[in-house]
Order: sequence, then structure tokens, then C-alpha cells
Amino acid sequence: MAWVRPLLFLCLICLSAFTSNCHEEKKVHIVYMGDLPEEGESLHSTHYNILNDVLGSHSLAKEALLYSYGRSFNGFVAKLADAEVAKLKAAKGVPAEGSVIVGMLDTGLWPESKSFEDENFGVPPSKWKGTCQTNNFTCNNKVIGARYYDIANIADPRYDIKSPRDTEGHGSHTTSTVAGREVQNASLFGIGEGIARGGVPNARIAVYKVCWLSGCNDADILAAFDDAIADGVDIISVSLGSILPTPYHKDSISIGSFHAMKKGIFTSCSAGNSGPFRRQVSNYYPWALTVAASTIDRKFVTKVVLGDGQIFLGASLNGFTPNGTAFPLVYSGDVNNVTFGAGPEQSKMCLWGTFSRKAEGGIVLCDTFNDGAAARMANAAGIITPFSYLEIAFSFPAPAVFISFEDHAKLFDYIRTTETPIATILLTEAFEDSMAPTVTKFSSRGPNPISPEILKPDITAPGANILAAWSPLGLASIYMFDKRRIDYNIISGTSMSCPHATGAAAYVKASHPDWSPAAIKSALMTTATIMDPRKNPDAEFAYGSGQIDPMKAVDPGLVFDASEEDYVDFLCNEGYNTSLVRLIAGDASNCSTPGKTWDLNYPSFALSLLDGEEVSATYTRTVTNVGSPNSTYNYEAFLPPSFAVVVEPTVLTFTEVGEKKAFTLKIVGLPIVQVPIVSGSLTWTDGNYIVRSPIVIFNNIPTSFAALDENTQKNTSLEKKVLEVQQGQKKLQPVPMTGTTIPGKYHA
Repeated sequence: MAWVRPLLFLCLICLSAFTSNCHEEKKVHIVYMGDLPEEGESLHSTHYNILNDVLGSHSLAKEALLYSYGRSFNGFVAKLADAEVAKLKAAKGVPAEGSVIVGMLDTGLWPESKSFEDENFGVPPSKWKGTCQTNNFTCNNKVIGARYYDIANIADPRYDIKSPRDTEGHGSHTTSTVAGREVQNASLFGIGEGIARGGVPNARIAVYKVCWLSGCNDADILAAFDDAIADGVDIISVSLGSILPTPYHKDSISIGSFHAMKKGIFTSCSAGNSGPFRRQVSNYYPWALTVAASTIDRKFVTKVVLGDGQIFLGASLNGFTPNGTAFPLVYSGDVNNVTFGAGPEQSKMCLWGTFSRKAEGGIVLCDTFNDGAAARMANAAGIITPFSYLEIAFSFPAPAVFISFEDHAKLFDYIRTTETPIATILLTEAFEDSMAPTVTKFSSRGPNPISPEILKPDITAPGANILAAWSPLGLASIYMFDKRRIDYNIISGTSMSCPHATGAAAYVKASHPDWSPAAIKSALMTTATIMDPRKNPDAEFAYGSGQIDPMKAVDPGLVFDASEEDYVDFLCNEGYNTSLVRLIAGDASNCSTPGKTWDLNYPSFALSLLDGEEVSATYTRTVTNVGSPNSTYNYEAFLPPSFAVVVEPTVLTFTEVGEKKAFTLKIVGLPIVQVPIVSGSLTWTDGNYIVRSPIVIFNNIPTSFAALDENTQKNTSLEKKVLEVQQGQKKLQPVPMTGTTIPGKYHA
């Protein structure tokens, strides 16, 4: 659709026809936006969305919007305070979110959720070509499309519903994180109560249900990409992935996101939940954004109070009220069910059915993580268990809490040395986390297992203890037989961080509808907030360029752009032969003169070396000016003193928007031995914009394309590879990434 920059002229006129006193806090102003757009959503909806972006509230926007012009020209009348007018002026091209369509590949969506209501939404943009499969599902002007896929017939009729409807909650959660409407007083059992809203609450949603209770099939994923691209989505969000490295041409998400990129569609993917081990990152394709998970400035704390007054701080989502009651505290190894044949070794692990009646009415101290089933079955009053990941919280079917292993030892000692040990598990409280953001332990780390000189993950975003919409058919806790029903849930995973980045990308897309996926990715990466390596020992392998900052990403100054041809060259440099590349790209690409993998115009720099190999690399990059027309950028480079950095030219001068300038970065240094990672950066600044790229140098065991598949060079049939994927011959099916469900179903 044609898109008109929504802030062309602002009449700062106090209109006495509308207000009797021009010195009141709010005054009436005219916002003139030029000619009518050629096509698209209703202008009233566009004007409302602009005010909602600026005011941050749909109720305030509704109150402020007095009139929309739309028959002969574009504009509106709004009642605004001076500070709101200033904010409207400062927003260079206020994002028209309603024209952005986000495609969600996940477990579907619960359409009745308040997060997906369409009040004040106009008709969908005319570019939308999709459909709504209405069996047990209803679309509206917010959720404008919905499809479901089960080519391999993996849906279980006992649990799954053959429709786009979400029966698990995962898809509703990720979708509302991207584009959920503002919902007041959302919480999980009263925990985390507040306003729930997505990153782009006025964007449109298209649902592509590819995941079922048993997982996600590659054939369905490819079919969803095929439809989403043709339907006219602008952004695709994929909170799922495989746990084993796979060549680019054999991975369904890689294939789908490559073709999305060809059509100008941005794809955001989860990095995986296999941390803190290295080389476990998923969805490492250079044409997609790979998102790690970080903490937010709110943490949930559950206190355990002992009979002697000791207080221990743990983590859980405990909404059960203790009413000031203390219960006997017992050790799980002491309450084994002899009748059931369970010994102390079984009951220590708090397995289902291993507790005797001695556990009834008491709080049980377990030795290992569990889902609380044993405590519930034995009518225990609560459960305490040790856990390494105290940064994230879980909901249980009974009062429960995680504590550290050190505190577990103290509680065990209290039980053994106290005649009548008692304890109380209090309600969960929310506290400020002054250490945030830090990358979560579960978030998968780099380096890139296929192309180590393309830094992955790209960026990190909030992924710990995120409150968002849920399906009432989904589990309310980690106990699979929990019968409680909830509309909002708090869960953790890179499945949660991916949609945060998706929302940021959609926000940038709304402001710059003509930007390529690579330009949007560059804007997100180069404006990211620098993370503290002292809190994140894996440094860039954990957080990439840093923490997303959507407001800065809208106006990045310079971008590292890349086209389909650039990615084809990258594949050639990875070892793909001409025949296979031509099949992938669908053109006459030629791989006769391959270069280096790092030649790709990427917003980061990575150098992978064998132990003891000399440090020497030259990178060529091109930046495009998207900031001030007349600007001069100077560089600042940082690496430890044992490395020399040369940048040429030293100054980049631009005279117009859209102008491109190339530069080279050369790094030389002595060989590195047993060095996991060396961190540095290259920053260009004109005094206003700061454009930062991370630099990493590391020892690595290379895993080349050819090493993963030595027969690939002989195989020139992409159709055969796709057929293999459709037949489900891959050993591992991608599964939704969240750390909150029972092990074995989702990545832990």
C-alpha cells in the first residue's frame, strides 16, 4: 500500500470553537498529513493508531481524537497537552502500526482473549491476501487471518483441536507479546498484576498453527511460510527450532525465512533454550534475526519462613495464601511409601506415588526438581526443591518454591537438628531486579555452529517471567493434570524473547515500510543497549549486539543493508556449488569466485581461529545513510592492546539520505591460544547517532557446510531435499521453545 509519513505538518493553533480557554492543560490541534493514501486501512483507524503510539494508551487516544479528515485530504483533530504535542513532533514519522501484518508460526491463538479484540480497528490493509479457516475459530479486524497445518497427521484428537485455535497457550502468549491489545489488571493468580500489551498493539495478526501437543513438523512449517509469504505479511515470528545444527538447505525455517527475505519479509527466530553450553544456538541463518533471552527489571520472589525465624528467598509463582499457618517440614527421603515399594532413593526425587501418609499436611523438602505431582497426590501442604535457574519462576499445583542448593543444605540441617521443624511458604512477591538485564542461563549460546564468522545470536530481548495471554485449555502450571484455567500466564524462554524482538521489528517496519529485512535487522543490532560482560561471562556469544532498544532502532543513523544477491554470495562462500545455489535462489547465480564467509555485509564482525592461528582479517562493509542528509561520521574502535585495528577511510561523509559508503576493517595480532572469546567493538558516530557493531575473536573448532554433509556437492536437486523434509525424514522435529513445560516436550 502507499504509505504517507503521518507527521508532515502540525498546526499549533488553539481553536476557540473547541475550547474556551487556550491556557487549559489540553488544547485542540490540527495534524495535517497531506494527500490521501492510495489504498489501505481507514484513516480514522490510522489516526487513532498514531495517537495510541504517542499517548501509550488506547483509552487516552480515543478521548483525544476529535475528528478525522479523509474525504479530500489526510489529517485529524486532537486534544493534546503541550508535552504530548512535543512528543508528536519528535516522532519522526509516527509509526502507522495498523498497516503492519505479523505472521505468527506457533500453536495457534485463542481468539476470544481480550488481547485480540478489534475495537476501533478499521478494515485490514488491501495488501492482505490471506484467509481465515473458521472451523472453531473467528477472525476480526485485529486477527485478520488464520490457518492450521497437519500434513503428517501428528495432531492428537485427545488434546488437539483441528483448527487455528490454541489449546496449549504458547501461541497466544507469543502473539500477544508481539501485538496484543492493552488489557488492564492482567495477572496469574494475582501475581504480576498490571497492564498487559504487546510491542505493537495496533498491528494486525495472521495465525499459522504449525505446532501440536507432540511438536511441530517441518512439512507444516514450510507450508506456513509458503502461505504467509503469499498472504502479504510484513513480519514473521518463529518461536521454535531444532536442537541440532543442520545445513541451511535442509532446515525448514532456514528455507522459509530465505524466501521470505526474497520478498522483503523480516523473520525473527528464537535462539534456543540449550544454555549455558556453547555452540547450541538454533536458527543461526544470516537472513533471519536470532534472539537470545534476558531478564527484566522485575523478579518474582517467594519466601520460606522457618519456625526459628530464618527466611530463605526462592523463586516460584505461588498464589496460594498460607493464612499465617506453619506446617511440619519433612525431608522427602524420610517419607517413602513402603507399601508402594518406594525406597528413600525414589522419594528423595519426589516422584509421583513415592510419598507415604507421613507427607500429608506437611511441606516436603525434595532433592531434585519436580512438578509437584507427588506432593499433590499425598495431600502435602507444599513442596521445596533446589534449582539452578532461580532467575525464572514456575507455577505449581500446590504451594511450592525453588531455592538454591546452598539453602537446600541449610533446610536439611534444620530438619535434622530441630525437634519439631516447621515452615511456611508465603505468597509470591514482585521485586525490582537491579542486575537486569542479564542473559538467562537457559538461553542458547554461540558461536554459530554452521558459520562461526557470522555472530549468533544477533541480539537479546526480555525472555524471563513474561506475562502474556494464554489459552484456557492450556496448563495452569507445570503439573500436567492441573485443572485450573487461566487467561494470562507467566512463562520463560527464548520463545518469549523472540516476540519481543518481533514487535520491535514491526515497530521499525511501521516507520520505514520500504526498508529491507537486513536494514531492519541492522537497525535493531547497531542501536542495541550494551550489555555488561561482567554479568555475562559468555559475552557476545550470549547477547550478540546487546539488548533491544525499539525507540532507538526507529532512527539508527546508518544501516548495514544486504540483498538476496549478498546472501547468495554468502552461500557460495560457505561451499555451496553453483547448481545448488541456483536452485535455492531461482536465478542464474554463479559461485565461480568464492570469497570469505565474513564478506557478507553483516552488522557485526566475528573471527574464528584455530588454537595458535595468527590473527589477520580484513572486512569490507557498506553502510547506508538513513539519518541526517548532511552528516560526517568518525569511528572509534576497541580491542585489547595485543590487537591492531585499522579502519579506512577514517571518516564517512554523507550529503543525502540513501547514500552509501564503503569501509574496511583490518585486524591483526599475535596468535591466540585457549582463548574462548575476545570482545571489542567498532562504532561510527556523527555526534548525534551512535552506530555500534561488536567485534569478537575466538578459538573454535570449525564445522563447515561440507563437513556436515559431504555428499551435498553431488546433490543438485533442492526439490529432493524439500521432499525429504516433507516426508518427515529429519531426525528431530522443531518444537516450541519455552522453559516452562514438562521436560521432553519443550526445550528445557
